[in-house]
Amino acid sequence: MNSSNERESFSQRLQQALKNAHYSPDSPTRLAREFNIRFDGRPITVHAARKWLVGEAIPTQEKLRMIAQWLGVPAEWLRFGGPEEGAPNGDNGANLSRFESADVKLIADLQRLDEHHRQIAREFIRMLVRVNYQK
Repeated sequence: MNSSNERESFSQRLQQALKNAHYSPDSPTRLAREFNIRFDGRPITVHAARKWLVGEAIPTQEKLRMIAQWLGVPAEWLRFGGPEEGAPNGDNGANLSRFESADVKLIADLQRLDEHHRQIAREFIRMLVRVNYQK
């Protein structure tokens, strides 16, 4: 596969992962903002995010791993494709991907809280788990 096809294929997988995670695959501004909230390194520009979305560039491995974690997909699949590529949206695997992505977003939100509110959220979740197991 030549590099142009690789970039295009990556772009398609990124757009699909964004859709599965309920993000617009058409907004480089939102992609850059969501990425920069989660990434500890140097922030990306909207231009860089646009290049990822239109198949002009592929992020570095470090950035790709963070995107995969955020969107709840395997980094290897995001970069190279594979068996999950053709899974229909109604498939259990796609539902699992959305669920994992929602969890990743929840964790990112939790990390943005101050320590006091994080502790309250942890206690609340533990209480919900206890109530759920008592049913």
